[in-house]
Amino acid sequence: MNIADDIKRLHELHQAGALTDAEFAQAKAKLLSSVGSGASAQNANSNSFSGIDDSLNQLNRFRRSNTDRWLGGICGGLGKFTGLESWIWRLLFVFFTCYFGAGLVAYVLAWIFVPEEE
Repeated sequence: MNIADDIKRLHELHQAGALTDAEFAQAKAKLLSSVGSGASAQNANSNSFSGIDDSLNQLNRFRRSNTDRWLGGICGGLGKFTGLESWIWRLLFVFFTCYFGAGLVAYVLAWIFVPEEE
């Protein structure tokens, strides 16, 4: 999606009443400021890769917790990373383990590949 599509979508949301005048102005200013800071040249060359780079940079901050851990610290680390409580992540892993079997596999793989926080 390019800048024109983003502004068009914002305008449609504003016209539909989903955004107030202030929210529309703030979102439009934020969108235009990101373009003005050099992102437009990068978007013209690699629009699909810039989002991937941002996601990977965020993912590189994910670490296993040393303080909030029951087993490997994965749920504590996910809690810090996402802002959700770690008990919610524990509940999700138990749910996916009991009903689909994938929770245990995902937990063990995360335990192996996610580094501990320093």
